[in-house]
Amino acid sequence: MRKIIPIILLVLAVSFGWKYFESRNDQRDQLVESTDLIEKQIKNVGKLVVTEGNFAQVYSYNDSRKFYLDILSARKKALIIVNADVTVAYDLSKLRTEIDPDTRTVRILYIPEEEISINPNIRYYDVTQDYLNQFEAKDYNKIQERIKKSLMAKIENSSIKSNAQNRLISELQKIYILTSSMGWSLEYKGNIIPSTEAMEGIKL
Repeated sequence: MRKIIPIILLVLAVSFGWKYFESRNDQRDQLVESTDLIEKQIKNVGKLVVTEGNFAQVYSYNDSRKFYLDILSARKKALIIVNADVTVAYDLSKLRTEIDPDTRTVRILYIPEEEISINPNIRYYDVTQDYLNQFEAKDYNKIQERIKKSLMAKIENSSIKSNAQNRLISELQKIYILTSSMGWSLEYKGNIIPSTEAMEGIKL
């Protein structure tokens, strides 16, 4: 009987040890699966967020030159109507994240800046020019540069950029929902994001 007891204890120890290591392996496998799933889902979120707008503007261009001791002058002028399609985009394929399986944390390391694209449709009306002062290629280039600067100023003062940022936040909220549902945390600029409402208040 005394010889059987050590054998029974040895069998029990081996059995409990095997179950313990099997349980740890299962947990490790689940962690790897969770990490892989989060990585795949973040890549799926990496799509282009776009906000489009349309701006219209009327410009008046005038240029006058004087000749022969300011006795003669030559003018050119035009009425310019611009309809511009403006696109504000975030290329989330450039989004950089870091996954920490030990702390079950996803860190957002870098959010790309917005990309603004302006496509103006420029039409010239009431174009008049004197023989000594005619429109040249450099005049049209100068007009286009002025129009672009004016449109950029309008964009900065409009709601199109804030609308694009709201669209961006809605995409990033998908990452929070994913991590939260799997018991992970989402971190940005060293701060843990506790809720989807908190996502709306992050500073880009």
